[in-house]
Order: sequence, then structure tokens, then C-alpha cells
Amino acid sequence: MNLNQITIESADVNRSTQFYLQLGLQLIVDSRPRYVRFVCPDGDSTFSVSHSDQVTNGSTTLYFEVDDVDQTIEKLESLGINNVSKPKDQRWLWRESDLTDPDGHLLKIYSAGENRKNPPWRIQ
Repeated sequence: MNLNQITIESADVNRSTQFYLQLGLQLIVDSRPRYVRFVCPDGDSTFSVSHSDQVTNGSTTLYFEVDDVDQTIEKLESLGINNVSKPKDQRWLWRESDLTDPDGHLLKIYSAGENRKNPPWRIQ
């Protein structure tokens, strides 16, 4: 089994499309203003945004893995994305930064390397 895609809701799919393009996702389906779908530039995962008049947020956190968190955050800030926390080394051995999308969904830009699937406390 492989996780194919995650879909989130948005009150304004056009606004969300611009945000996720700035993050570096590549648009592969464009049915605006109701729906868009992106492919992540690395790997096979896809990500979609669907219109909803009643967006629910706060219960889902989206993790986007990058090679260099600091460099990625610098780039996002240079593009005008300014609601970003400074990168921080976490006790679970990841370096990460938090931000929110235009609908308030929490995103983590992180780097975990080998610790993503094989932390020292992994069950054998």
C-alpha cells in the first residue's frame, strides 16, 4: 500500500493555489475554483485542495520534507510568506519550521534524514 494523496479544504482555492505554487508544488489538475491537485517535486505524493464553504482546520498537520530547512524558509520568506517560525532542532531529531496556509492549516517544513523512518527508538 502507498499513500497517494491528501486533500484539504479551502474557502478560496485560487488563493490556496498561489500559496502552494510558492511552496514549490507543481499543479497537475486545475478545476478552479472548485479543485486543484499538485504533485510534490520529489517522490510520488500528490496533494489536492477542494473548495468548501465551511473550512475545518486545526486538526491536521501537513509535513513537507526538504533537504535544507533553513534554505527553504529563507526562500519562502523572500517570496513574501512571512508567517513562518524560525527553523529549530527538535528532540525527535528533526529540524523543522511551522507555518500556516491561507486557510489556517498547519504546515511543517522539515528535514529528518534517516531519522524519519529509522529513529533510534524504532520498534524492531
